[in-house]
Amino acid sequence: MKQLILLLVLSMGITPLSYAEKGDILVRLRGIGIVPNDDSEQVRVAGLGTVQSLNGGESSRVNVKHNFVPEADITYMLTDHIGIEAIAGIANHDVELQGNGLATLVTTLTGGAAGAGLTDGFKIFDTWVLPPTVTLQYHFMPENTIRPYAGVGVNYTAFLWDDATGQLENAVGGPVHVNTRNGFTWALQAGVDIDWKDNWYFNVDVKYIDIETEASLFINGGPLAGTNLRVNTDVSPFVVGAGIGYRF
Repeated sequence: MKQLILLLVLSMGITPLSYAEKGDILVRLRGIGIVPNDDSEQVRVAGLGTVQSLNGGESSRVNVKHNFVPEADITYMLTDHIGIEAIAGIANHDVELQGNGLATLVTTLTGGAAGAGLTDGFKIFDTWVLPPTVTLQYHFMPENTIRPYAGVGVNYTAFLWDDATGQLENAVGGPVHVNTRNGFTWALQAGVDIDWKDNWYFNVDVKYIDIETEASLFINGGPLAGTNLRVNTDVSPFVVGAGIGYRF
């Protein structure tokens, strides 16, 4: 019966459906928007307390900025419905201050010799984020031309090449060494593949990655030499992407 249906389809000049099945390899290239859903704790001076408690009440937190970058991934179909996907990409993110508390504290501690400009929106450092992620996916309708899927997986986020801005070093009066903590976390995923032609298809994909980290900024010189500023932040970005794929 399957052979008869195939012959009838071919005789009518209609291309059979191109669907995912066990043993297939799906490769995708997407453009993604990384939108942090961040929630920062107070910036604190190691060993002394938060900036807010030290300067009389003014807040100082951080904000991680969004970015748009390319991303590649590969999925191997273990069965018609279950696939395992590996995702690779790298992005640069700016980190800015929220609130004016750090400016007030530094100005007070140095008698006005430093601290100017450390106000809301001031960029303090940037970092390259490498978040390799592996997800186990369930493909709901692998035989269809429109194939939704959902996944859950594990992520390792590495922060590379943390770099304090020259403006920050000028504002605190000395060089600053930045270190951001790496770590494992979990990820959720949902998406859909839509057939285009032959083995090519369009893809839309959304992920949520539960990333938390601590940034440490050690001031190496100037009037605040030896001071270590630290801040914990829950970055937890939504990663929204669209692109094309090919089924091998």
